[in-house]
Amino acid sequence: MNKSSLRRALSATAIAGGTAALMMAGLAGASAHVSINPDKTTANSYALLTFGVPHGCDTSGTTKLTINLPEELTDATPTVNPNWTVEKVTQTLPEPKKLADGTSITKRTSQIVYTAKAPLDPHLRDALVLSVKLPDTAGKTLYFPTLQNCEQGQTNWAEIPKDGQDAHSLKAPAPSVAVTAADPAAGDTHVAASISTEQAASVTDDGSQARSWAGLIAGVAGLGLGGAAFFRSRSAKASVSK
Repeated sequence: MNKSSLRRALSATAIAGGTAALMMAGLAGASAHVSINPDKTTANSYALLTFGVPHGCDTSGTTKLTINLPEELTDATPTVNPNWTVEKVTQTLPEPKKLADGTSITKRTSQIVYTAKAPLDPHLRDALVLSVKLPDTAGKTLYFPTLQNCEQGQTNWAEIPKDGQDAHSLKAPAPSVAVTAADPAAGDTHVAASISTEQAASVTDDGSQARSWAGLIAGVAGLGLGGAAFFRSRSAKASVSK
């Protein structure tokens, strides 16, 4: 094989390897904060919100996660996670609140508190799931300020972007869900789907991470095929020269 062909093969290999490294770095950045992955976002529907806990406080394990519900929600049903205990914190309203069905309430669930039975290893992730009834306010973004307590230190994921500000530019953005318009053809939206603990743990912080993994796998596969072709070509030329 001549030197020019060898240089081209090595250059292609270096580019593929660099691309894979950048994709891995992007994955790490995408999963760097506590975020929500909803199974649905349509207004006036029941949704399962999966809060991903991707890391601890630096090298300290997570011991508690306090999720603050937005004022638009009156309640949430936490999913049991065998690694955590969970409690609902109620708040007395300053005045009765009338619901869509005509009834009124004087209290609402303001917080869901998950406490780890053993500190979550800072290098491991877990997922906590809430079932909520989304309000009938399409186009509105709901924010869930979340306090992450660790064995040492804490992180308050409570920053809310200002108008026109990119949430990704914030250091500790609050997990959020953008409510979308309901589809009249979707049928009954009052039946909530179920999700197992194993499924919840496999949910990524956002859909883009799964696509990034798929792209990374495809890139690595392409690199392997290119390497195989290079060695076959080299072997064939060596046989001819003999």
